[in-house]
Amino acid sequence: MSDAYTIVDAFTAEPFRGNPAAVFVQNAPWSDERMQLVAREMNLAETAFVLPENDGFRLRWFTPLVEVELCGHATLASAQVLFASGMLAPEQTARFYTRSGMLTASQSGGWITLNFPARVPHPTEAPPTLAAALGIAPVKVWRNDYDLLVELPTAGDVRSLTPDLAAVKALGTMGVIVTSAGDAAGIDFVSRYFAPSVGINEDPVTGAAHTTLAPFWGERLGKTQMTGFQASARGGTVRVTLQGERVLLSGQAVITARGHLVV
Repeated sequence: MSDAYTIVDAFTAEPFRGNPAAVFVQNAPWSDERMQLVAREMNLAETAFVLPENDGFRLRWFTPLVEVELCGHATLASAQVLFASGMLAPEQTARFYTRSGMLTASQSGGWITLNFPARVPHPTEAPPTLAAALGIAPVKVWRNDYDLLVELPTAGDVRSLTPDLAAVKALGTMGVIVTSAGDAAGIDFVSRYFAPSVGINEDPVTGAAHTTLAPFWGERLGKTQMTGFQASARGGTVRVTLQGERVLLSGQAVITARGHLVV
């Protein structure tokens, strides 16, 4: 049996930047065990499994270790594959049935826009080991249902951060988002994301994190439309728009490889 996959670099217009995801468009459902094993074999931050269902597609995301509730870059990658393959016409809207409810994706002018639920953060006490784990004292700390959100003094601090990943994993959250105000023209905020507890030491560009960063920075900057830059080694740009309890995430994507599993 041979199963096709596509690798897409998401939230970038340049190959080998942004966040790579593997996308499998399925003819029939696979077992959870098979999807997890394949995701481990792909060894990317996320592997997406797309299965036609009703008027849209069932979409699931797996890291090498676990299935996750929400993933932005692999959703963007999945939409890119559906549009590029002709399974969706350019003017159509992709409808994804997911563990986080209905998500949609549409394209215009070389950008794909995702409609995601907002994850509004709430102030919290900093865990006593947080400063040591990050190697820097945070300005303030918030959290959503999954992650800590840590504001650092400057964008330079975000860019140069070298956290103790074992200590980050021991914090007991899915991940840690670090952020600061932007330091370049056209960039409202910068961020990075670390999630060693689910097998992702550092995620290159994290759409799901921007569902928290958008309301966080929107309140502070008094804006509903912003541009974020995730300052990982690969780097990537995410445009965000606040719409009540939803966040629109816009990014570009590049297909870099196609292949088959042979098992």
